[in-house]
Amino acid sequence: MARLLFSTGVEFRDSQREQQQFRVRLGVLTVFVLVMFAVLLARFVYLQVMQHAHYHTLAEANRISIVPATPGRGVITDRNGVELAYNYTAHTLEITPSKAGKVDDTIDRLAEIMEISPRERRRFRQLLDESKSFESLPIRSRLSDEEIARFAAHRYRFPGVEIKARLFRQYPQGELFSHVIGYIGRINQKELDKLEESGEISNYRGTDYIGKMGLEQSYERALHGTTGVEQVEIDSAGRAVRLLSRTPPTSGSNLVLKIDAGLQALAFKAFGNRRGALVAMDPQTGGVLAFVSKPGFDPNLFVDGIDPQSWNELRNSPDRPMLNRALNGTYPPGSTFKPFMALAALTYGKRTPQQGISDPGYYWLGNHQFRDDVVGGHGWVDMYKSIVVSCDTYYYVLANELGIDNIARFMSQIGFGSRSGIDLTGESTGTLPSKEWKKKRFNKEWFLGETVSVAIGQGYNAYTPLQLASAVATLSNDGVMFKPHVVDYIENVATKVRTPVEPQLLRKLDWNPDHIATIKRAMVGVNKEGTSAAVFAGVPYTSGGKTGTSQVIAIKQGEKYIESRVQERFRDHALFIAYAPAENPKIALSLIVENAGFGATAAAPIARQVLDYYLLGKQPAEGTAKKPAVAH
Repeated sequence: MARLLFSTGVEFRDSQREQQQFRVRLGVLTVFVLVMFAVLLARFVYLQVMQHAHYHTLAEANRISIVPATPGRGVITDRNGVELAYNYTAHTLEITPSKAGKVDDTIDRLAEIMEISPRERRRFRQLLDESKSFESLPIRSRLSDEEIARFAAHRYRFPGVEIKARLFRQYPQGELFSHVIGYIGRINQKELDKLEESGEISNYRGTDYIGKMGLEQSYERALHGTTGVEQVEIDSAGRAVRLLSRTPPTSGSNLVLKIDAGLQALAFKAFGNRRGALVAMDPQTGGVLAFVSKPGFDPNLFVDGIDPQSWNELRNSPDRPMLNRALNGTYPPGSTFKPFMALAALTYGKRTPQQGISDPGYYWLGNHQFRDDVVGGHGWVDMYKSIVVSCDTYYYVLANELGIDNIARFMSQIGFGSRSGIDLTGESTGTLPSKEWKKKRFNKEWFLGETVSVAIGQGYNAYTPLQLASAVATLSNDGVMFKPHVVDYIENVATKVRTPVEPQLLRKLDWNPDHIATIKRAMVGVNKEGTSAAVFAGVPYTSGGKTGTSQVIAIKQGEKYIESRVQERFRDHALFIAYAPAENPKIALSLIVENAGFGATAAAPIARQVLDYYLLGKQPAEGTAKKPAVAH
C-alpha cells in the first residue's frame, strides 16, 4: 500500500518521494534560470558589444539635434550703393498644423491675445493649402516686443504654436525695381524637385524661400550662400541645453548693378500714370543703365506669401502690373524700324543715300492704297529725308525691292526675333516675320502687301523694348554688339573679392562705315530738324533719335484714324529710340508709351529727360517740356 492507515484516521505522506520531486523541480527551475541568464547575457553582449556603434549613434541622435544654420541672403545695390534688396531679423508667430489640432480654433484663440487681420488669415490659408501639415507656417510676422511677451504668458495654451526669429527680405524701392529685382517666395514642390535633381537640396535645409523672378531668380545660387550646421544637445523635452559644435553658414554674395537708381526713378516718374517700358544701355559694354516697366508691383507682398485678394487684384488688373513690359512685352516697332530698313537697303545694294522718290502721299500695290501720314506727301525724298521726316511712302517702295527674306536676314543679325541673353529670366523672343515663319505658323504663303506693312514696322513685327534698345546700341556702336547685362559685379561678403560680369561681345557686324555714318547722320537730323526737333531744342549735346507710332488695331482702307474716337486701350503706341552723345555714344535707349499716340509727343520728351540726367546730371523742370511741331 502507498500509505499506512491508523485507526485514528491520520494519513502519513511519503516524504522521500516528495523530496525527490522537489529536487527535480528545483533542477528544472535552475536550468531555466541559467538559460534565461544566458539569453540575457547573450543579448547584453549583442547590444553592448556587437551593436554598440549603432545604438550609440541612436542615443546621440536622441541627445543631439542637427540644426541647419541658414545663410544670410546677399544684398543687391545699384551702381552707387543704393540698397534695392536687403535682409533684417524679425520674430514671427508660426503654427505647425500637425501639432496644433484644429487650426481655425487655434487662430481664433490666438486672436484673443493679439490682432490677426483677415488678410493674414487668408494668406495663412493659402500657405496651408500649398504646404505639408508638418511644416511651420507664419500666421503673424514682425511681432512687437509687447506681442512676444503676451504670447509667452499664454504659450501653454497653444501646442504647435511658437515664436521664431527669421531673416526677412525687404525691397525698399517697391515697384520701382520690381521687374528687375523680382522677389523671393516660399519653395514649392516643383522647385524642391528641381533642387533634388540638381543635388542642391541639402543646401536648402532650413530654408523656406527661393528667388521667384528677376535677379532674385537668375542669380539665386550666388545670392543664397551655403547652409551651415549646428550640433545642439537637447533634453528629454526637446529643449536646447548647449551648443556642441558649429559649422557656420556662408552668406550669399552681394550683387552690384549697372543700373543707376536715380536714372531709374526719373524714367519711372516720367511715364506719369501711363503704361510703358524703357531700356537704356551703355553701347560700349552692354551694361543696362535703366530698366523700367510701368506699372510695377510691390515685391514685399510676396515675401511672406501673398494673400488671395491681393494676388487677384494684381492678376486681374487691366494695367497688367505683373507683366515685365521691357523683357516680355512685344510691340510693333513702328517708324523706329526705318533706320534699320535703310541700313539694310544700303548693305544689300538696293539703294544709295542719294537715290530718292517723289512722294505723292500714298503707294499703290494692286488694288490696295498704302497712305502716308502727310496728305499730299513729302515731295522729293532721299534716304536722309526719309528718316528725318519719317516718310512711309519711301519704305513702301523700298519694301518689295528688298523682299521679306532679305529684311528678316538683316534684322536677325541685330537681335530682332531672338533672345538677347540678358541676365534676367523669362525673356521673350518677339516675332521676326519671314516666308518660312508664316508657313510654319499659319501654313500660308507670304503676300507682297505684308512686306509693305513690315517695312514701316507694322504687320507681323513684334519686338521687346530690350531688343530695340540692343539694336540701336549696336547701330550707335558701329555694328559692335554686346550682350546686355544688369549686374556689374558679384562681391564675396567674406573675402570682399569682386567678380566682374565682363562685357560679352556677341558679334562685329560687317557693315560699311560709310553706310553707318549715313544712317547716324539722319538720326541726328531727326533731333535737330525732324520729328523730335522741338523736344531736343537747346540741348548742349548732339544726339541721334527716331520717333515711332505703332498701330494697335488695323484701320480699314479709306478710313482715317481719329484718336478721340478710339477707346484708350486701342489707341496707337508711342515709341522712341535714341543715343548720345552722337560723336561717342555713352547711352542708347528705347522706350514705348502704350496707347499714347505719337512718338514725338509722348515718348521723345521722356527720352530727353533721361539723356539730360545721364549726360548732364540734370533733373527735369516741371512744365518745361515743349510740344513738338511735327509728330510722327
